[in-house]
Parts: sequence; C-alpha cells; structure tokens
Amino acid sequence: MSNPESFIEEVTEEVRRERLFGYLRRYGWIGILAVLLIVGGAAYNEWRKASEQAAAEAFGTRVLGALDAADRPARAEALAAIEAEGGRAAILNLLRAAEAVEAGDDAAALSALADVAGNEDLPASYRQLATLKRVIVGGADLPAQERETALSGLAQPGQAFRPLAMEQLALLRLEQGEESAAIELLRELLDTPDVTPGLRRRATQLIVALGGEAQTG
Repeated sequence: MSNPESFIEEVTEEVRRERLFGYLRRYGWIGILAVLLIVGGAAYNEWRKASEQAAAEAFGTRVLGALDAADRPARAEALAAIEAEGGRAAILNLLRAAEAVEAGDDAAALSALADVAGNEDLPASYRQLATLKRVIVGGADLPAQERETALSGLAQPGQAFRPLAMEQLALLRLEQGEESAAIELLRELLDTPDVTPGLRRRATQLIVALGGEAQTG
C-alpha cells in the first residue's frame, strides 16, 4: 500500500500543474504580448535613434547646400524650400532672417525673427537670440517701448545675451537724448564679465566719443 502522504503530495502537485496550465491558457497572451512589447520597444528605440540621426544629417546637408548657392537670391530660395519643425525650423528662420537682412528686406527678416521669438516651445536661447536680432534689425522702426521691454529682459544678470543687450540699451538711451544714462550703461557693460574684445572696444570708443572716460572697476 502506498504512503498516504506521498499520494496526497502527488495529487496536490497535479492540481498545481493543472491550475498553471489553466492560467497559461487563459492569460498566456498577456505574457506573450509583454515579451513582444519589450523586444519591439527596444527595436523601435534603435530605429528611432537611427531615423533621428539620418534626419539630422539630411537637414544639415540641405542647409549647407542652400548656403553654398552661388548668389543671395538662390540661397534665399533654397532655404525657403527646406521644410523643418521645432529647433530645426528655428535655425532655418534665423538663417532666412540673415539672408533677408543682407538682401535689404528687413520686413521679411523681422517676420522670420518674430516666428522664433514668439514660439514658446523653443529653447529660451533661440527665442532670446531672435528677440535681440529683431531689435537690432528693426531699430527705430520698432516702437521704443517695445525695444525697451525686450532689451531690459535680455540685460538682466545671468542672461546669455546680457552684454549685447546692454549695448543696445545704451544706443536706445542715445536715441532718446539721454547721453549720461548711455555712458553709465556702457561703463556697467565694461565691468561685466565675459565681454568680448570687440564689444569692449566698441563700448570704450562710444564712451570717449560722448565725452566720457572709459573707467572700469
């Protein structure tokens, strides 16, 4: 006669196997789907990376090809034909604005720069650069208060384009007949870290031209 405990263990194990097979028959597709998703997800990520790299290279090739065009109208036409979104579209608009300025078409340049400056989805550096360039290109054609507001924000401590914005603010003060305020701004500019030699030279020359002394520190 067999051992009752051994018989019970065999029956219990058989019940467990039957229950396991039942679960697999009922829910096995979930496990299969999970495996497919994991494997497919990894493959998709690799495909996406490769696609993004290929798209970036294609975009760069088209931009370089456009900039290599023989003359300005051809460059402008080639840049206009390139389609892009997001950061690439911002780069295109900045390039289109530069070409428009060279061609004397300030209206087209201002429009391209406004598209970048007003796009909240872009990195702040793109928007700030476009804002600064728009003030420079627009000059007196833009309302003084609009330029004041834009430049004051860019000239805050810690901003990437602070020195250039301070220079433009000084020029705006001159336009408004406030020579003393312009000189003070230029002196503050000279005391600002990381001022390029060219900008330092321009600020110093302007201070001297206005009858001031370019003292720093």
